Amino acid sequence: MTNKVYLALYKGKKSGKGMNVLAARLSDWLIRKITFGDYSHCEITIDLGGKFECYSASLRDGGVRRKLIYLTNEKWDLLSLEPEMAKQARSLYRQTLGAKYDTFGVLAAVLPRVSSSRGRWFCSEWCATALGLDKPQTYSPNDLANKFK
Repeated sequence: MTNKVYLALYKGKKSGKGMNVLAARLSDWLIRKITFGDYSHCEITIDLGGKFECYSASLRDGGVRRKLIYLTNEKWDLLSLEPEMAKQARSLYRQTLGAKYDTFGVLAAVLPRVSSSRGRWFCSEWCATALGLDKPQTYSPNDLANKFK
């Protein structure tokens, strides 16, 4: 049996209290506003039966990482991908493991004259690379959502 693979798009709001939560909510809001959409983050996910093996680059986690996450409908939208995308995501993860988050390069998705940093990644750039898209640094989570809906 083949596990289902998805592009997971974050539409939620960080829960809790404190300055870290406020900063996370502000950054999510800002990303949604400047990319004209509902999503502030994305992952390539493999359904393990209710729990998801998630691959991406995350500012909150410091860079490229693999993480097991329970994805709820309230916070995430899932778009089906071809099963072979699991192999591509795992392969890119092995190649980029330990790479830092590209805080400045994330602007490349909305400002054409900005380039992403070599050896650093932001979420939609990482996912677009795993998906085999040209110019992956030009994609925001909302661009990927529009492409795969």
